[in-house]
Amino acid sequence: MLTSSYPLLDSIGSPKDLRSLSQEKLPEVCKELRNFQLEVLSQHPGHLGSSLGAVDLAVALHYVFKTPYDRIVWDVGHQAYAHKILTGRKEAFETLRQWGGIAGFPLPEESEYDTFPAGHASNSISAALGMSVAAELRKEKRNIVAVIGDGSMTGGLAFEGLNNASSYPNNLLVILNDNNMSIDANVGGLNKYLVDLNTSRTYNTVRYDVYQGLKHIKLINDGNKRNILRLNNSIKSLFSNNQSSFFDGLSIRYFGPIDGNDVLRLVEVLRKIKDLRGPKILHIRTIKGKGYAAAEKEPTLWHAPGKFNVQTAERSESSAQGEPPKFQDVFGQTLVELAAMDERIAGITPAMPTGCSMTQMMREYPDRSFDVGIAEGHAVTFSAGLAREGIIPFCNIYSSFAQRAYDQLIHDVCLPHYHVVLCLDRAGLVGEDGATHQGAFDLSYLSCIPNLTIAAPRNEHLLRNLMYTAYKGQEGPFAIRYPRGKGSCPDWKNELQLLPIGKGELLQEGSEVAILSIGSIAVEVQKALAILKERGISIPAHYDMIFLKPFDRDLLQDIAQRYSAVVTVEDGAIHGGLGSTVLEYLAEVGYKGSVKRLGIPDQFIPHGTPKEQYAYSGIDAQSIVESVLSIRKNL
Repeated sequence: MLTSSYPLLDSIGSPKDLRSLSQEKLPEVCKELRNFQLEVLSQHPGHLGSSLGAVDLAVALHYVFKTPYDRIVWDVGHQAYAHKILTGRKEAFETLRQWGGIAGFPLPEESEYDTFPAGHASNSISAALGMSVAAELRKEKRNIVAVIGDGSMTGGLAFEGLNNASSYPNNLLVILNDNNMSIDANVGGLNKYLVDLNTSRTYNTVRYDVYQGLKHIKLINDGNKRNILRLNNSIKSLFSNNQSSFFDGLSIRYFGPIDGNDVLRLVEVLRKIKDLRGPKILHIRTIKGKGYAAAEKEPTLWHAPGKFNVQTAERSESSAQGEPPKFQDVFGQTLVELAAMDERIAGITPAMPTGCSMTQMMREYPDRSFDVGIAEGHAVTFSAGLAREGIIPFCNIYSSFAQRAYDQLIHDVCLPHYHVVLCLDRAGLVGEDGATHQGAFDLSYLSCIPNLTIAAPRNEHLLRNLMYTAYKGQEGPFAIRYPRGKGSCPDWKNELQLLPIGKGELLQEGSEVAILSIGSIAVEVQKALAILKERGISIPAHYDMIFLKPFDRDLLQDIAQRYSAVVTVEDGAIHGGLGSTVLEYLAEVGYKGSVKRLGIPDQFIPHGTPKEQYAYSGIDAQSIVESVLSIRKNL
């Protein structure tokens, strides 16, 4: 329940209401937005730091541009909370990232102001360019703005969009929200003068008139226009900051950098440049966590801090003594152990060292640890290059982000059979980040690739043993997928041992029905068996297959001979994973029993708690119980 009052914010039901305010009130709107976010996010966790830093930008954009007719395309969406609040979702903001509530990222089906999905990084420029070219084709005077963070600019797709931006008629504006780049800010009177010069109506009118004059006397035409523009930009870069030269080289007009946390200055500059023809980029400098001292001081810690006390900045501790660790922490500590054994081992991550706990490796072995930025495809091919020269790379990528490196995995790793260990964190259902972040598809999209070993640990002990086996047990590519969050073994630090590759394990003897699982979903199966036992019902057998590829055909043949029914359970897509593999084999050998597959249904699963998502997908303990009882009824 909200306790503070927000008089200006309460009067804004849509950007039209915002635009009716006098410009002098905008700083107060920004202040109220920050306080409102702090109050809500302290009790309903989300991405705090980036969203606080982009408040002034969201206000300025909706104040200057006539949204939703004009389009704003947000990259990633961590910075779009103020945008959501200003576009009619203030009352629903307390439901952020909850089952049935509003999403943590822009979602077109949620609002007409959310112009494009924004869960994965670096897609905003390409999408916005497409929208801008479409506006030109339809003869619409529509402004299109792409808002991209400096981290997302390391993604290859962003550069592809920029490279293509000057190829077609468009009126694209790219706003580079820079809050962490190692570019020295140009400040003071000279920089302000250059920004004012580049954005002034007189300067741009003269520039356009000169161009038209040269074109009229045939000293310039559409064929050499780009070269003339590049010469002009090169001369301009001699008198301005170096940051413009890269964009000028792409024939994209550069403005900035300016203070992105000064809403009145943003409004001033946006008004000057919004109707300039052709692609352009506005470089703004913002502060992560702006307006909240603790978040400004430690932006990484306050990126997504969980629940916290606004007054004291004390964060709620979610871990208690004796609880199992997070899978990511087990990965990080095990990687350090392996690196101590063999100097050939290296760690690679695309901009997620804290999230995947590779920070531990970076502290102990900085020369063998590589954060390549938001560049998943590059991370995989970079790993392949290391492997080609005898290094053993452990490349850690979130499962949903690894989708962006699929071609590199096939072409650069598996085809030449390089010894790359691909560790897929956040596999399965991930909770509040929702559909864009679910690691639902990895088992399916990996299973068809030749030369690739695929495994999933049910607990921390198996994760450690699989990492050790991937390092020492065989040459060639090896993928290990594991979930977000805590495991099930408080005493997680076992002695490392080699596992037999492609072999499953019987966990529980049983009768009539055999349940086959892969990965941490085994915990839900064990809960289901306990429920059946409590009800006095004979329990099924339970097998952990461990490896999807190579698959334990001998074990499955034995299961087919011993049991009248088989149930497969996986926290992956129902098509193409464990269930499909089992079904294909049983069909080949002429199995006459019943087969029931449980997995993530053929749809995108929305945001909510993992418990809610598991129940919705029919892979929680209760759903497993019901499936076993149903299949037994038909035996």
